[in-house]
Amino acid sequence: MKTSIDIMVKAIKNILINNNPSIYLFGSVVLDDFQLGWSDIDILCLTEYPISSDQADKLLHLRQTLSAKYINNPYFRAFEGGFIFFEAFLNKQDDKVVYWGTSGERITNHYEFDVFSLMGLIDYGELLYGKEIRFLLNYPNSNEQLEAIKDYHNIIRKYFVNTGRSLYSAGNLLDIARCLYTLRFGKIISKTSASVWALENNLVPNIKIMSRVLEIRKNPNFYKNDEETLTWLESLGPYIMEFADILEKEINSLNS
Repeated sequence: MKTSIDIMVKAIKNILINNNPSIYLFGSVVLDDFQLGWSDIDILCLTEYPISSDQADKLLHLRQTLSAKYINNPYFRAFEGGFIFFEAFLNKQDDKVVYWGTSGERITNHYEFDVFSLMGLIDYGELLYGKEIRFLLNYPNSNEQLEAIKDYHNIIRKYFVNTGRSLYSAGNLLDIARCLYTLRFGKIISKTSASVWALENNLVPNIKIMSRVLEIRKNPNFYKNDEETLTWLESLGPYIMEFADILEKEINSLNS
């Protein structure tokens, strides 16, 4: 994976060299929680000067270009993140943005960088290229953290009463555990570590379900093709709602 990251950084640098990019790695890779087949390789590229249309076009399909060049490499398709002019990122202004996501890539004028990603970038991010500029970023305060967790809780309630045959269904349980950790300590840790912490502190309503999720997390490439596991993932809705009840109580205790 390290070689793949080095190749990607070199390719980005070659496109944006005149923009003085600062390229960061954050997320599961730097938290030692990356699992191929489930996790993303999260990067953020902040430039000193605005990105041109020509540069944006070259960046847009860079993942596919490198995947085609290195045919047997499984990592390039796992890269996700954004490329944006730093001043626009800092001030939450619209500007030309190249976005890579799970569902594809696009050129847009707005980039949503969530509270959890920002906390992870500031606390644990690794500067891969360029000058360090994270000291100019504002760390999300407790109110901002709480509002982000409320928003996530609402999403859980709205969209995951019923679940599908995807590992991401199980991922909701890991995400809830990390929200609970953040509410308690004002920081983030890896999703796996947060889930182990939640188990150890008797916050998980169904220990058997969470233990199985953690087992799947260890070997996602096997379980994502296992028919029995896929059928089981479809049954997780009630257990996610049960764990969301715990999160809701924690949120309400801070609101009272």
